[in-house]
Amino acid sequence: MDDAAAIEPTAAAPLSQAELDALTDQLIEKLKTVYDPEIPVDIYELGLIYKVDVSDDKDVAIDMTLTAPGCPVAGEMPGWVEGAVKEIPGVRNVSVDLVFDPPWDPSRMSDEAKLQLNMF
Repeated sequence: MDDAAAIEPTAAAPLSQAELDALTDQLIEKLKTVYDPEIPVDIYELGLIYKVDVSDDKDVAIDMTLTAPGCPVAGEMPGWVEGAVKEIPGVRNVSVDLVFDPPWDPSRMSDEAKLQLNMF
């Protein structure tokens, strides 16, 4: 039954730390290209990205939130994020889930975002 073993899918080799670091930098760069249309700051600096998981196959799963559940672009923003991340060479699949727990609040913003919005 060696033939059966030959058709089983093989697991991807684990990403090296250098590969993961490079991909992390690319992910942050791409996430910073997506802006909340009501606030002139990117979603990464606003603290809207809660979690990013990357598999060894370079599938990316993102949990993100919005500044308010009634945000007028709630239906569109996950697609913007997905599209930006898919531009990274080698990324296979991207899934973006909107989550509202914990609720977003301004304390999640980076110092850079607070400076841009005069919140110091």
